[in-house]
Amino acid sequence: MDARTVLLEARGEAKISQRELGRRSGVPQAAISRMERGLVSPRADTLDRLLRACGRDLEVVDRAGAGVDRTLIRERLRLTPAERGRLAVVEWNRTRPFARTRWG
Repeated sequence: MDARTVLLEARGEAKISQRELGRRSGVPQAAISRMERGLVSPRADTLDRLLRACGRDLEVVDRAGAGVDRTLIRERLRLTPAERGRLAVVEWNRTRPFARTRWG
């Protein structure tokens, strides 16, 4: 979910105008309007300030490692160095059809 959507939802649930949100947060109403229209993205501290003014908190989520298939990593680590080397050659050769051609 992007900052624009989060901000629109928070302000809608708080039932306050952009002007009131600006008064509560110290962020100019014009800046809030630009954020809600998706013209600019607020910095994390500004978004946090706006959400707090709406009675919400900004939750930071660490996505490091998200979407990594650790099974494949474990399988490869079980191989000997020689087996990993042979596998690397096989995989490299499979990429040949995708190699760029040189334009003379």
